[in-house]
Amino acid sequence: MLHPARLGAGQKLALTANRLLDGVIVWRDAAGAWWSAFDRAALLDAEEAEAALAGVDAQKDGVVGVYKVAVTPGAPPVPATMRERIRAFGPTV
Repeated sequence: MLHPARLGAGQKLALTANRLLDGVIVWRDAAGAWWSAFDRAALLDAEEAEAALAGVDAQKDGVVGVYKVAVTPGAPPVPATMRERIRAFGPTV
């Protein structure tokens, strides 16, 4: 399922998916590895994100539902939408 990612001023993109075997949310790093920690995610420009998305072999990587997420860079970086913040940092209670 493709989710459109709208970029605001100064925002970057990250790739996310779910691990196929257990459904854990994962984030792609600059080397192409998938990690469950959001802080390992590579922050990419739009062109870099398109190239990275095109280069993903979901079956080989063991992930499903790969898509781009808008991220506001900082220390730490923060996903732009509430949905993605919950996916990155856990439930709100």
